[in-house]
Amino acid sequence: MVFSHNTKILLNAVLILLAIDPITIAIADDDTVKMPKSQHSTVVIDSQTQATSGLKTMVVTTSQHHAEFEAIGKVISIQPLLVLRERYLVAQAELNGAKARLKQTWQSLKRQQELFRNGITAKRSLQEQEAQGLGDQALVDAAQIRLMAIASETRLMWGKELADWVLSDKTGKLKAFLSDQQQLLQITLPANKQLTSEVDTLFVEPSGQRNKAHSASLISRSTQLDSSLQGESYFFQTNADGLNIGTKVTAWIPEPTIEQSGVVVPETAVIWYMDQVYVYIKAAKDIYTRRLIKAFLLTPDGYFVKDDIKAGEEVVIIGGQMLLSEELRGQIPDED
Repeated sequence: MVFSHNTKILLNAVLILLAIDPITIAIADDDTVKMPKSQHSTVVIDSQTQATSGLKTMVVTTSQHHAEFEAIGKVISIQPLLVLRERYLVAQAELNGAKARLKQTWQSLKRQQELFRNGITAKRSLQEQEAQGLGDQALVDAAQIRLMAIASETRLMWGKELADWVLSDKTGKLKAFLSDQQQLLQITLPANKQLTSEVDTLFVEPSGQRNKAHSASLISRSTQLDSSLQGESYFFQTNADGLNIGTKVTAWIPEPTIEQSGVVVPETAVIWYMDQVYVYIKAAKDIYTRRLIKAFLLTPDGYFVKDDIKAGEEVVIIGGQMLLSEELRGQIPDED
């Protein structure tokens, strides 16, 4: 095939463009990925601005933290306990009354026996008094059985500790629930978890936010199981506000046998940006690097970070939001 001179020039130009274009695209793609990475993670700010803005840093040290696992629970009413207590008190009163009648009957029987020996009363009167004594004894026995049955029912349903509160004079502990100073919780563990003997406190919160959780103290193991979960169940008490009867809660339970090593940073060091968590690390004089925190745990002292921050690094604890603003402002191109 024979091409004209102009056609050959056009073909050569196309071939050159095809050969160069991938390189140009690769360079453009490379710039798009790499350049913003540095710009987005580092900010330079002079010492005077740091001082006037109140920026503060802290060198973090190694910290130990016990792992936690989650369980679910609910706030339960003490009304069934109060009903059992009322039944128990009524049964106890009936028993005391039966014992008093029996005592009087036996005293009358002794007098009848003495009168019969002296020939003053007839045998029939003595027999009637003996029958009365046997009847009153049966009433005492029946009252004792009822009292024991209520006590056994209470222990089977609520465990020994709560049963003691109901069946004894320890009513002061119940008054805290009646006055709404305490709430009764039933916490059910996952099927493969157990509450170790070292654990007597856990943390609960209805909306699942660990940083808002309140402590709850162990009362006893529960004999009541949640049929949908099949895990061990325990009774706890807490004085957290806003927990009404029936409220479901998330519980965080420490595992003393699993200890993790990491660092703890104050809550003020953490910055939320684009639904992710960051902190600023001082990389050099006047240079700060924004670092993504992929995993963290809330503790009473702040955020426990296992891997993303190393001991000895200098973390910004006040002023992180200002650094983020400066960083983002630096990404805005200047207009001519």
